[in-house]
Amino acid sequence: MRNYIILFFSALVILTACKSKVPPGVIPQEQMVSLLTDVHLTDGGMYSIPQVPDSLYRYGKARYIALFKRHKTTSKALETSLKYYSTQPPELMAIYEQVSKNIQAKIDSLNKAGSPAKPSKPNAVPPQ
Repeated sequence: MRNYIILFFSALVILTACKSKVPPGVIPQEQMVSLLTDVHLTDGGMYSIPQVPDSLYRYGKARYIALFKRHKTTSKALETSLKYYSTQPPELMAIYEQVSKNIQAKIDSLNKAGSPAKPSKPNAVPPQ
């Protein structure tokens, strides 16, 4: 019994020590950041569409097809990449930290563009 336990833990150590290779078809990290940023922005844009049956399918399908064409990839490649990166938590965390920064930068840009210009001195009397 003791030999089986030692064998089990030895095999476990060997399997966890091996670095897994990136399978073919996985989107590189930089491209994945850009793709996921656009996917999440598209998802957010879908909330403005009334939630009636088939409306998300009807209006969303064209948006996602255009998104995948713009990034020169497919939904299958995105699915494969997400499966791979979900097994690599540090890489996935790095990707989503950058996605979050990109979305926050877009939000800040929109807020800055939408706010009126503030006067430099709010209580200043204009010259006559």
